[in-house]
Amino acid sequence: MAKMSVIFDRCKGCELCTTACPKQIVAIQHEKRNKEGVFTAHCTDESQCIGCAMCAMMCPDCAIIIEK
Repeated sequence: MAKMSVIFDRCKGCELCTTACPKQIVAIQHEKRNKEGVFTAHCTDESQCIGCAMCAMMCPDCAIIIEK
């Protein structure tokens, strides 16, 4: 099973990853801000992640890691 993780302090909340996900399981969380004061991306349902890495490819800051 694939796992998507976000490098919390590198994410700038641009939402490009949210539009790239074919399963629509990447969203911006609204619980905690990073050191830049930004709400970051996260995977809403890891069991649905297919590990396609589209979110990681779209990230301009290389803040997303896909582990298979």
